[in-house]
Amino acid sequence: MRTLGNYVNGQNVDSTSESTAPVYNPATGEQTLQVALSSVEETLNAISAAEQAFAGWSKITPLKRARILFKFKALVEEHVDELARLIASEHGKVFSDAKGEVTRGLEVVEFACGIPHLQKGEHSMNVGTGVDSYSMMQPLGVCAGISPFNFPAMVPMWMFPIALACGNTFVMKPSEKDPSTPLRLAELLKEAGLPDGVFNVVNGDKEAVDVLLTDERVEAVSFVGSTPIAEYIYATASAHGKRVQALGGAKNHMVIMPDADLDQAVDALMGAAYGSAGERCMAISVAVPVGEETAERLREKLVIQLNQLSVGPGLVEGPDNDMGPLVTCEHLEKVKDYIRIGEEEGAELVIDGRYTSIPGGEDGYFIGGSLFDRVTPGMRIHSEEIFGPVLCIARAASFDEAVSIINEHEYGNGTAIFTRDGDAARQFCEQIQVGMVGVNVPIPVPMAFHSFGGWKRSLFGPLHMHGPDGVRFYTRMKTITQRWPGGIREETNHFTMPTH
Repeated sequence: MRTLGNYVNGQNVDSTSESTAPVYNPATGEQTLQVALSSVEETLNAISAAEQAFAGWSKITPLKRARILFKFKALVEEHVDELARLIASEHGKVFSDAKGEVTRGLEVVEFACGIPHLQKGEHSMNVGTGVDSYSMMQPLGVCAGISPFNFPAMVPMWMFPIALACGNTFVMKPSEKDPSTPLRLAELLKEAGLPDGVFNVVNGDKEAVDVLLTDERVEAVSFVGSTPIAEYIYATASAHGKRVQALGGAKNHMVIMPDADLDQAVDALMGAAYGSAGERCMAISVAVPVGEETAERLREKLVIQLNQLSVGPGLVEGPDNDMGPLVTCEHLEKVKDYIRIGEEEGAELVIDGRYTSIPGGEDGYFIGGSLFDRVTPGMRIHSEEIFGPVLCIARAASFDEAVSIINEHEYGNGTAIFTRDGDAARQFCEQIQVGMVGVNVPIPVPMAFHSFGGWKRSLFGPLHMHGPDGVRFYTRMKTITQRWPGGIREETNHFTMPTH
């Protein structure tokens, strides 16, 4: 069986590790290949390659770095179908979702291509007599990224394009569940003209991760995943003097006001809750209708839509299914267990997706969309991230109660409100304790030229991902104050620096 290794110093490298992890096709349950779990030595080799490449890469002008990224963008667009098939075959999401993932990643590449402007510093003349001050945004050195299984193309592209554009070198540690896409992106970067060693991919598990978190040559670590792991990444890397942005879990709510366009809200909920089988940190997993009439009408319309939801393989001839399988058998059992827990806690299971049957997919990791009603704070299905196609309805008697349900939750990643009332929307945006807010927009993921990140236990570290915060994260500011002898007239030659 084919074994995926690493990508180090501009070439694919077979691993010498005896440890491997299986990679499955989630639609069939068939193991398609295996991936090496790199040793400490192999991870150190990737860091060394990045360290050696930094001196040359950091001296290349921002404009030349941008031109390489422009070529990379064109190559990814040329190979978008190939990349989408890799994603669909290893993650399970439907082909259109997979293409959309690549497109969203490319938006960050486009943003990073503006680095000659984005990396400009500031300049002030005559801060004192004959004295000027200016700032420079310089690269950090070797940076590392650790990405999750649910977006094997997009999340890495939220990290490395900006890091590379700023003059850093990079070591990527992708999920072992779907490792092929990052390796292919590495090949396309080289084809675009990226020098060897600037971008490296190390496959592995916690052993490889811990090397990246502790090696003194790694200056910064970016992470996306669950909150417990995000906390570990942040604590460990910070203790070793590294800059860290660690994005954790989420429990995203959508408030539906009585005046909302309910058909629009339901269509939005179907995509936001069940798209990508709910395996995304920005999925809406709790609907909060305000008022009993709103709740009853919402439930009725959701049931109709759920009964029409098509579930099946991500790669099919003809039109896409609405939802593919979950990523692994273990994750499928986890989601099923949450449905059982919800029943035991007293929530009303309106639609049970556990017994969905897919002809020809009996060994795949399929589950249908599920719907709970009368979910209350304190239930585990409300407090914990399920990461599957399970939508909860938590009824609220008033706008204030709806806001309290959200603000009292430990996560603060994304939220939305559907309403025709501008005052309610404005009040919601001001009061809600969440990092990303949508108004009549179900999944408020910011465009690449804004920054992505939540609040509370959804983000560890002060800087968000991509956008202006991304540039700040991958650079350090240096300020120079200078005066040249003879540069001022003799009568003003007596100079005193400002005391502030």
